[in-house]
Amino acid sequence: MKRIVFSATVLFVLWLLMSGIYNPLIIGFGAASAAFVGFAVARMERASPAARLFLRFRPVNFVFYQFWLLKEIAKANWAVTKAIMAPDLYIRPHFFRVPYTQKSELGQTQFANSITLTPGTLTVEIEDGDFWVHSLNYDDTTLEELADMDARVTATEAA
Repeated sequence: MKRIVFSATVLFVLWLLMSGIYNPLIIGFGAASAAFVGFAVARMERASPAARLFLRFRPVNFVFYQFWLLKEIAKANWAVTKAIMAPDLYIRPHFFRVPYTQKSELGQTQFANSITLTPGTLTVEIEDGDFWVHSLNYDDTTLEELADMDARVTATEAA
């Protein structure tokens, strides 16, 4: 119970800091929202205690991965912009499979979302240990780049 109250308090403080509005009505809405989320989480944990998600990752590797991902997003954004703005519109759309090596569902989700966040690629489906990915501009290095991303995401997982 202490953990849920602490989480709701942290949510409220973050909400308050990000909203930047400090009148009583808005503060009341924020407190009510945080309390509702705390109540909902407590109820879900009572209903299904085995379905609790444990976050096991290496924080330092995760932070470095986030900076690396931001850099890759910027590079892919530039590449997609050049492809779209080119007079001949040279794109090579392609569906292909990308294997993943993450052990946890959280790691797999992080990898799939990283693919989707990168402009020009989209994770479409998960099937038999692979992701189906659509690329706007597929070339010979696409699989190598995604394998590198896969290895970096796997490095963020704790053993």
